[in-house]
Amino acid sequence: MITKILMPKLSETMEEGIITGWLKKEGEKVKKGEPLFEITTDKAAFEVESTATGYLRKILFPVNTEKKIAINKTIAYITKTKNEKI
Repeated sequence: MITKILMPKLSETMEEGIITGWLKKEGEKVKKGEPLFEITTDKAAFEVESTATGYLRKILFPVNTEKKIAINKTIAYITKTKNEKI
């Protein structure tokens, strides 16, 4: 099973954010609820928890690209198994 990790909406006025850090690397095991990445918005910085348990298979937006990412855009994929195809 593949889980899309989306750019979350962390405030009522948030429309986009910038990923400033990934706390896991591609291929690493992650657990639901543990910190997965950090983002900044025009107002604050946030640490965001994983929404699924499995393996971080693909990061679509690397750190500090200064690229603003719209809310609900897919930013990474987590799979149940380490070798599952995306």
